[in-house]
Amino acid sequence: MNKKHLLLILAVTTFGYVNTGYSQSPISGFMQGKGKGNISLSFSSEKYDDVYFIPEKVEGVPVFNETTVNSTSIYATYGITDQVDVVLVLPYITAKGKATDEVLKNLGLENERSGFQDVSVFVKYSPFNFDFGASSLRLIGALGVKTPLSNYKVEEGFQSIIAIGNRSTTISTTGMAMFKMDSGLFASAQIANNVGSNNVPNNYTTELKVGYAAKSFYGDVYVANQKSTGGVDIFGEGFKGYFPITKVNYTKIGIDLYAPVYQDFGISAGASTLVAGRNIGQATGFYGGLVYKY
Repeated sequence: MNKKHLLLILAVTTFGYVNTGYSQSPISGFMQGKGKGNISLSFSSEKYDDVYFIPEKVEGVPVFNETTVNSTSIYATYGITDQVDVVLVLPYITAKGKATDEVLKNLGLENERSGFQDVSVFVKYSPFNFDFGASSLRLIGALGVKTPLSNYKVEEGFQSIIAIGNRSTTISTTGMAMFKMDSGLFASAQIANNVGSNNVPNNYTTELKVGYAAKSFYGDVYVANQKSTGGVDIFGEGFKGYFPITKVNYTKIGIDLYAPVYQDFGISAGASTLVAGRNIGQATGFYGGLVYKY
């Protein structure tokens, strides 16, 4: 299969507390090839009005009633060599609540926060690719850093519910296996360890994905999980009103689609929903984007 037509589409957005823009991993099992890459401009929108608290899910976001998170993101990847790719992700986030004017006035809050969030840079290395004739197995490792790009605020108290990020610098290490058949069918599995600053809990994430990749079409379905290794529960023991230090767990399922439309340009689309979580909103989201491959 021609590498020029392999897809890596994603806009990564990661928020604090109940914002649920935890997207799928920026690391795919496809390598770009030396001197090749792609740039994607995408728009995504997620909404939720139920929150996974402990011990049960509750209806209505505290104070803000309902939250919508929109993101416009640039995703770019480039093959330095056939075995090394660099990946860049840059999102602009707008988070909106639906608190009443009376509540906003009494508590001194605002219904919207927006700005550039965190820039992420990853280096992927694929040292092993085992060929089995009509199929292959690729092993990939990646190292990345995500750090705040703008001076956005994460205030204590309820205003941080719609903060666009947690102002934490995170170092990520990822290991991945990718099995691909010449027919275009593939399956991948990965695990990442994420270490944050500013008392934001460390976590590990996993992702399982199966799909089909061909010259004229790409599609996959995935399940992504996050498990915090520290932190406190909202309104639980040790919670003092600062949401970025809470324990955030989730299970998310989703679908991605892509098709070329003209020469090196293509369009992408997808949807996702949370099916389980802890200290996070039960969001359903959609995205669409324009992809240029070179």
